[in-house]
Amino acid sequence: MDITAPAGSRVVAPPLPYGRAFFSGTPAHPIYVDHIPAMTARPRLPVVMVHGGCHTGQCYLATPDGREGWAARFAAAGHAAFVVDWPGHGRSPACQDLARLPTRDIAEALLALLDRVGPAILLVHSASGPMGWWIAERAPHAVAAIIGVAPGAPANILPVLPDDPAAVARLSHDVSLGCPVMLPEDRPVTVDDTFMRSFWANAPRFPHEAFAQYRLSIVPESARLFNERFNIGGRGLRIADPAALARTPILIVTGEHDPRHPRAMDEATARYLGAEFVWLPDEGISGNGHMPMIEDNSDVVADRLIGWLRGRGL
Repeated sequence: MDITAPAGSRVVAPPLPYGRAFFSGTPAHPIYVDHIPAMTARPRLPVVMVHGGCHTGQCYLATPDGREGWAARFAAAGHAAFVVDWPGHGRSPACQDLARLPTRDIAEALLALLDRVGPAILLVHSASGPMGWWIAERAPHAVAAIIGVAPGAPANILPVLPDDPAAVARLSHDVSLGCPVMLPEDRPVTVDDTFMRSFWANAPRFPHEAFAQYRLSIVPESARLFNERFNIGGRGLRIADPAALARTPILIVTGEHDPRHPRAMDEATARYLGAEFVWLPDEGISGNGHMPMIEDNSDVVADRLIGWLRGRGL
């Protein structure tokens, strides 16, 4: 890796095949990638799995209660899984200024990986949703389909929230806005047990007996990313034209116990992007919240996603 290359340029990729783990991303923001090879004689398109805020790729590798994660489930179905840690998260190299790490810088690091392994299916969750839409617009050659699990919307359709902590605090319980927060960008964000139990570990399907294991997987996060996620001051990550995604199959999936992703919000995202929308209870899959990849019916949800890919010949 040439760390003297200009910021934003791509890391030079080693030749295939990939090892069990490797680094990708940009010189300014390298990322660690776990590679789980396909377990079938005839592999299908790979899937790049991207976690959300305050998490790492661990949420796709194993569940807190000890079951195999979505990476193994997809690999067993023929999709090699590339599971990333965002810059400054997990096993990726430390980020010099994590508190001010922008969403776009993370997206650019992910785009470098897609350039290497694509065409691939891009699976995004929560705060990585805006990154997924941005990547697909810029690299349609590398993104064969997108699965968004309770994904953030592009800032194009988010209201511009005031650049005022007190004003945003008054909106913090507004579910229609996703319960926004505005955070000071002089230090990384750390969340406490109350926050985790309110927004991520609240669903009936969450493995509550393994909460202590789950909380150990939560990492500090960029305050700027949080602020951009809620489009404070209009600084969220936008796409130039939703029509650019029209040829990319997109599925958005949401459970009914996700306080930051009410049905109307994720349906609106799907409409704007021309995506298919699945409200899990409509299909008899109930009890899920924000973290279906680790909840006790994670295999059922994974199989629904894999079935959607099969229906599109992917």
